[in-house]
Order: sequence, then C-alpha cells, then structure tokens
Amino acid sequence: MSLRARHAWRVTALTAFAAIALGAAGPARAGVPSEQLKAQLDRVIGVLDDPGLRKSGHAAERRAAIRRIANETFDFPETARRSLGPHWQARTPAERSEFTGLFADLLERSYIGKIELYNGEKVAYVGDTIDGDFATVRTNLLTKQGTKILIEYRMLRRDDRWLVYDVSIEGVSLVGNYRSQFNQIIHTSGYASLAQRLRDKQGEGVHADAAAVTTTSERR
Repeated sequence: MSLRARHAWRVTALTAFAAIALGAAGPARAGVPSEQLKAQLDRVIGVLDDPGLRKSGHAAERRAAIRRIANETFDFPETARRSLGPHWQARTPAERSEFTGLFADLLERSYIGKIELYNGEKVAYVGDTIDGDFATVRTNLLTKQGTKILIEYRMLRRDDRWLVYDVSIEGVSLVGNYRSQFNQIIHTSGYASLAQRLRDKQGEGVHADAAAVTTTSERR
C-alpha cells in the first residue's frame, strides 16, 4: 500500500468509511445511490457536530448513537461473508452467526474512534454506477491539506434500501484487506484461532468501554 493510501486509511478516509455506515434518521428508500450516500454522510456529520454530544463526558453516548445507526444501514452479514472468502462455506450456521457478530464489533470498535478525527473534510460526489442490485458510488475526499483521495462505496440493494458492504480507498478494498489477513490466520492456525482472536478483541473492547464509563463517572 502506498504512503498516500496508508494515510487515507489512518486518518480521513477512515472517517469517510464510518460515515457511510451511518444511516439517515429514518429508513432510506432505494433510489440514486449517491443521493442516499450524501444523506447518510450529512447525518453522521450532524452527529459529530452535535454540541450536546461533543461535551465532556458524552463520548459513550455519542459512540452508542453512531453504533445504532451503523447497525441499521451497513450490511455486516455481506461484509463478513466476503471478508471470510472461501472459508465461509465451511462454517456452520452457528459459526457464521458468531463470526458476523464478532466481525461487526471489530469494525465498529476499530473505526468509531477514527470517526471522531473528522475535522471538516469535504466530499465531492463524482458519480455512480448501478448494475442490477449492486452499485458503486465514486467520491473524492478533499483533505485540509488539499489532498484528493478517491473513495468508492460499494452498495447492495436490500428490499427498499441501499446498504454498504465494502469501501475501496485508492484501490485498497476494506473487504479485500481483511480477507487477506483472515486467510493467512486460518491457513496458519485454523479457523478456531481466528474466532478466538476476534473474541479476545471483543473482550478487550468491552473492558475498555467499562473503564471509560468508570473514568467519566469519577470526573463528575
């Protein structure tokens, strides 16, 4: 991955990824994907800019709100299936269900902190391509330094909504990146090892959340 691409993943592009995982106040109707994407992005920016949620001691509340919206509009089962790749077919229904939940938690915890790095970056909508129930929305993220970062949002129509299942930043796919990591772990140590690593990550996240709430309470 190029230095520029790594920068995108590390800072502003991660913000954009998380933003599209957040929905509008109500269910988004199927239509032009870029229009739905803009509405979603406007919504998450509104959450980040909410004066009440920006106050000290409201981080947990802000993150909980973001997580709720993400669960409504991001197609985590599709993202999980694609990220596990050929290993998905070998999993039992119970394993698939657990993996989807653990992977969704990993994504949320990994990126939700990065969302808060948002600092007024602008998004230019370049265009979208629709192929049946699939769509790709192309955008340019304009950073404060004047850098233009190409971000493509891959969406899938589910009933009356478009749901995001992958994000590509300057040609680097979120799903492809995780699939490569997961595949290596499975080939080296087996699926059970991957599942345990995800459980451990979830446990660490729960512990960190509890510590943050305790710290906040002690400050009041």
